[in-house]
Amino acid sequence: MAVTEKAVRDALKSVKDPELRLDLVTLGLVYDIQIQGGEVKAVISLTSPLCPVAGEIVNQARLAIAKVEGVERAEVELTFDPPWTPDRMSPLIRSSLGL
Repeated sequence: MAVTEKAVRDALKSVKDPELRLDLVTLGLVYDIQIQGGEVKAVISLTSPLCPVAGEIVNQARLAIAKVEGVERAEVELTFDPPWTPDRMSPLIRSSLGL
């Protein structure tokens, strides 16, 4: 079965920001997903470059992607370029958070 971007995004919904308690996809922290056969590379960010659990979030994202059917290799790159802002979230989520 071919790996799809939707399946990878669905898997990343299981990874939550510990402070906001929302998933990476909802927060707009998934910047890019590249799929070549069974190899997946995701580029993600965090709400703050000073996040004390950054390594754990990256590891959780990698493990979530690795569980997707058909994934043979999962890589997660952390970036802060461009820096994350609440504008990356949907307006409905922003308003529910009071942002």
